[in-house]
Amino acid sequence: MESIQAIKQRFEIIGNDVKLNRAIEKAMQVAPTDISVLVTGESGVGKEAIPKIIHALSHRKHAKYIAVNCGAIPEGTIDSELFGHEKGAFTGATQTRSGYFEVADGGTIFLDEVGELPLTTQVRLLRVLENGEFLKVGSSQTQKTNVRIVAATNVNMFEAIKKEKFREDLYYRLSTVEINIPPLRERRDDIHLLFRKFASDFGQKYKMPTLRLDDDAVQILSKYRWPGNIRQLRNIAEQISVLEKGRSISAFTLNSYLPNSQGSNLPAVIGREKKESDFTNEREILYKVLFDMKGDLNDLKKLTLELLKNNDSQKVQEENENLIQKIYGNNGEEIEEEQNSDTTMEVMRLPEHDREKAVPKAPQEDKYHFAEEIQEEETLSLQDKEIELIKKSLERNRGKRKAAAAELGISERTLYRKIKQYDL
Repeated sequence: MESIQAIKQRFEIIGNDVKLNRAIEKAMQVAPTDISVLVTGESGVGKEAIPKIIHALSHRKHAKYIAVNCGAIPEGTIDSELFGHEKGAFTGATQTRSGYFEVADGGTIFLDEVGELPLTTQVRLLRVLENGEFLKVGSSQTQKTNVRIVAATNVNMFEAIKKEKFREDLYYRLSTVEINIPPLRERRDDIHLLFRKFASDFGQKYKMPTLRLDDDAVQILSKYRWPGNIRQLRNIAEQISVLEKGRSISAFTLNSYLPNSQGSNLPAVIGREKKESDFTNEREILYKVLFDMKGDLNDLKKLTLELLKNNDSQKVQEENENLIQKIYGNNGEEIEEEQNSDTTMEVMRLPEHDREKAVPKAPQEDKYHFAEEIQEEETLSLQDKEIELIKKSLERNRGKRKAAAAELGISERTLYRKIKQYDL
């Protein structure tokens, strides 16, 4: 059997990372068998190299090797592409066509982005894996195929299964052996090696000297997260090779080609769904803030009302009463009503078993007696004054309620209510 280093040279794999070497070693060990293999890893890490190694080291190496990008084939035609179709099976099927599983009989099929397969196609694929049988689209005749399947995906398969986008039984049939390719950020020592390889290739391709990075640029190159992995690194190397006239690249120049290079390299929280309890907590906090603000405003209004009432001067007292009418309406009773309403609403928002604790225990008779005393003290003198002011205003405005309401500084609706209340 060939060594890992020989396989790397043969398939142009750059890097000495332990995880990468382990992935290649697993591919070499499983290659002589017919076991299905699932290659996992982020987009751009180079997953397509593993099925090539498996096919080249297997007894199927002289048969066909077909790579299929499942994500690039429209859902309506993917069954026809994989399994073929009969003439007249659908509009445009003018002749019988052989699918990939028929053409690659005896060889290997690489299903890239297998997580993008429609559920109906997944059922057909499961049948091929279980007994090597398939049906052409529009045909009732079962056909046999002897194909080794190697699949790859960058999707979190357990999340896809949980969301019912991928069949669990198919996942376990595909992943008899699972090979994971590490992302580039976990292969820090390999990043500069890969960049030098790409820079050399593009130097030859565009017939120009090879790029060189200074020490600071190498540090930045190694610390960058490379979300696009090897594919992104290759694109950056090509851009710099074509656009930069100088062949020595500084850290400043390299930074200008790295997206969000000045941003945080902290990992992002992905896939967290906001729970209903989160919205409930936020709503409760908002309610509390609003009620606190309203309570503060009521306290301020009550204090102002007391100051206006407590002035000894008769003239100032009359002016204050007019001001009270404009600001507070019905003798300041709205303040007490709002405060009582606030208290009631806050208690009602508590769980049912906590409401009794929130309401102070006071003797019923004392409570009502106290309320009656307050009502008498607050309304006795102001009510008479209010009736007198309303009568004078109506007389002065010849019974026109709209004009009287404007003069008193209250709304027409409030004036109507008070006229009815005092039977004027």
